[in-house]
Amino acid sequence: MNIATKRRLLVGTACLTLTTGFLYGCKDFLSASATPQGALDEGTLATREGVEATLIGAYRPLDCTTSSGSWGCAASNWVFGSVASDDAYKGSTAADQPPINDIEGYHWLGSNGQDYLNQKWSHVYEGVVRSNATLRLLEQVKTSKPGEFSAADANSIQGEAMFLRAHYHFEAYRMWGNIPYYHEDDVDFRKANNTAAEVVAFLLADLDSAAKLLPTTPRNGEKGRVTSWTAKAYKGRVQVYAGQYAAAVTTLSDVRLNGPYALESSFDHVWTGFGTLTNGPETILAYQASANDGDPGGDNANQGERLNFPNGGHFGCCGFHQPSQNLVNYFRVDAAGLPLALSAPSTWNTNDANFTSSDLLPVDPRLDWTVGREAVPLKDWGIYTVAAYARDLPNGGPYSPKKNIHEASSGSELLTGGWAPTQQNDVNIHLYRFADALLLEAEARVETGDLATATQLVNMVRTRAGVRAQGCGLPSDADAAAAEVAKFPQCAGDKRLAVPINDPSITWAVYRVSPYPGTFPDVNYAREAVRAERRLELAMEGQRFFDIRRWGIGATVINGYLKGVGGGAEETRRLYLKNAEPYTARHNLYPLPITQIDLSKVGTENRLVQNPGW
Repeated sequence: MNIATKRRLLVGTACLTLTTGFLYGCKDFLSASATPQGALDEGTLATREGVEATLIGAYRPLDCTTSSGSWGCAASNWVFGSVASDDAYKGSTAADQPPINDIEGYHWLGSNGQDYLNQKWSHVYEGVVRSNATLRLLEQVKTSKPGEFSAADANSIQGEAMFLRAHYHFEAYRMWGNIPYYHEDDVDFRKANNTAAEVVAFLLADLDSAAKLLPTTPRNGEKGRVTSWTAKAYKGRVQVYAGQYAAAVTTLSDVRLNGPYALESSFDHVWTGFGTLTNGPETILAYQASANDGDPGGDNANQGERLNFPNGGHFGCCGFHQPSQNLVNYFRVDAAGLPLALSAPSTWNTNDANFTSSDLLPVDPRLDWTVGREAVPLKDWGIYTVAAYARDLPNGGPYSPKKNIHEASSGSELLTGGWAPTQQNDVNIHLYRFADALLLEAEARVETGDLATATQLVNMVRTRAGVRAQGCGLPSDADAAAAEVAKFPQCAGDKRLAVPINDPSITWAVYRVSPYPGTFPDVNYAREAVRAERRLELAMEGQRFFDIRRWGIGATVINGYLKGVGGGAEETRRLYLKNAEPYTARHNLYPLPITQIDLSKVGTENRLVQNPGW
């Protein structure tokens, strides 16, 4: 998608303010009679242009909508889905963004942790409000101006808004489970929790309706818009989360066999700033980040991710969301090219040292597309060094996140304006991609006894992982290039970002990844293989914590991560984790923000009820 298309679809801060922020910025955000003084009401917006603008406003909360200095709203869920898991540390320094310390330490009722939880709640329900506002306004225009929309456009707008409503509620559901589900005819925000089962039923109903209403290709040719296939794929996701495995097999196999999606040809094409690769065949749903689009503050760029860059060098700041030692060790493979964690469960995690380019134990090549590590090329920015990029070793360790970083040659960096433009780019943030859907289907196949198809699906992902690895990517910056060539003389003149995994230029790693032979031997092995593949493929994408919780292994994984698993314990690597709260049953759901419970009060009754154990 080009910049002009992105601008039409997901940007335009002033338009968002007029259509949603003023209308629903007060406490009574669902009350039709509570329009703030000086705001535009829905009657003023009752035109085709008003409906379209309001719908754009409903897309915008896919990521943080303001540069507020807080990141509980990030599209990737890097705080709640990654730092809260065994994938990542908060990173940076202990004093920077202290609310994340409470999330990482499982102290979720502390005032700091509550601050971020309240941001997340407020943000996803802002998306719900905007979606429902679109639905109401559409109906008003259809009634008052019957010829304003063709039937096809009206159906698509309705379907897009219903899908977005489902997405935002799903985000709340996998955080809190028991949440209120709002429809366009609700008039009071003080609504009691629905049960998790009721929420699932509402989600599936909205997604079914959206799938029937939406076209099979994006309306107006704008690829960021959702389609009927987006809704069907998302339905399969919800079904797997709900444990409806047989139904999920039907849904996801239809998407795989008949839908428009496919794996990218190589892993380096998934997270990228190159415009020619944006919205490729793997994208099901992504936040359409946009830089250099005329917004003077860069607010349409990767707002939620801009802390997550190496701290120093070209980027300057800030060193958050640092991969854990546990995660880096998890990428090690055995002689057969399969995860060492499966074949050597008691020893795969013994390495406590910085995993540098001098350590040539074999690894999955996805390691160096996911993690910045010592003396390995960092895309095309030159070699990564701890001295240049790690902000606080005792607090965050030696590694940096890599997927969200743009390539120097991509032209996706914010050129001017905004806060720290070198950390802002238009790398799309994947919210759901085809590899994720394949592995969800594989999971459902395992749980329904079809191990042959499960093996096939996992091997599709693993085969793609072995296509290309990090290459020299010799940078255009003369000093960075000289430093790289001094370390790796074979990289002189070699600007290739990605090369075959056995390319002779690669001397910083031994890459090995193989498909599983034959068919998974039994259900238990198959289950572990699928779970391992999800971690390797989706590492640092904000999925891990939600996975381990829905699998019912949160306590096993997190307490093992902290106290010792596979021969290593994170509390001895990052000493501050000795103060982490043990994971117990109450951590299976985040606590509802206390502020929201207070706001739900009617008389002396709190309509919202806190989750168990909190």
